[in-house]
Amino acid sequence: MEPDAKTLVLIVGPTGVGKSAAGLALARRVGGEIVNADSMQVYRGFDIGTDKPPAEDRRAVVHHLIDIADPSSQFTAADFAALAFEAATDILGRGGVPIVLGGTGLYVKALLDGLFPGPGRDDGVRRELEREARERGLETLWRRLETADPAYAKKITPRDKVRIVRALEVQAVTGTPLSAHFARTRSRMGDFRVVKVGLDLERKELYRNIEVRVDRMFERGLVDEVKTLLASGVAESAPPFKALGYKHVLRYLKGESDFEETVARMKIDTRHFAKRQMTWFHKMAGIRWFSPAESDTILEFVERNMKKQGPDL
Repeated sequence: MEPDAKTLVLIVGPTGVGKSAAGLALARRVGGEIVNADSMQVYRGFDIGTDKPPAEDRRAVVHHLIDIADPSSQFTAADFAALAFEAATDILGRGGVPIVLGGTGLYVKALLDGLFPGPGRDDGVRRELEREARERGLETLWRRLETADPAYAKKITPRDKVRIVRALEVQAVTGTPLSAHFARTRSRMGDFRVVKVGLDLERKELYRNIEVRVDRMFERGLVDEVKTLLASGVAESAPPFKALGYKHVLRYLKGESDFEETVARMKIDTRHFAKRQMTWFHKMAGIRWFSPAESDTILEFVERNMKKQGPDL
């Protein structure tokens, strides 16, 4: 079929729901290429714990933004948004359909809505704000934020120290409330029409999938992968070692937990992570939700909406 010249398909959902299979099926059907939106699959060498698509899937369908970052670097949402836009534009230029696939909500938001680049960290201002929080209590900073930027204060909680400090820091450095900066932020995707698909499962089924997924990672050699990464010189402080699975195995290798405790903790933490993912995505506008089993219905929905006129569905 011939899609609209500026159509992008987005497939989101929690870990373990079946996004990869849905993306592959759709890509084969519509002539698509997959743009990875998983914040850990960008790192080279971190394969099993991130559940990267196998080589045969990547040969069958072109995948973008996998294995592009050195583990020692901090790959950001802004980096993703810029590279994903380039990839989507390139795919469209070759007559394909870009299919953004992943579960990192901040990456998806950065691509679709844009990110306020903001001023860099001002260590002096931040130290003073954090000192005030320690000595006078976080509530003091919260009240100041409520007065200075009530619109942003409504979006966060009085206990969110990181965001409170950052908002006051930005206002101190720029003289402008953070909410005003956000209001002026624009995405380069403004002239794209985005067909948004969300995948969800009944909670018990999703949790069963997660447990199977975790067991499979250990069976495939997750512990040995971590040992190999450490032996190759990747520091324990490297950003991807903070990811689910890797941080658990690091604790196991240090003797801080036994194997059974490590596996059980990873399953629990992954379930909690999936719940947070769903909370994030259910707040996004315009997503049509399906069960992964509704493969034909998903394909029909996407094909039908790829031909509709007008921006962003």
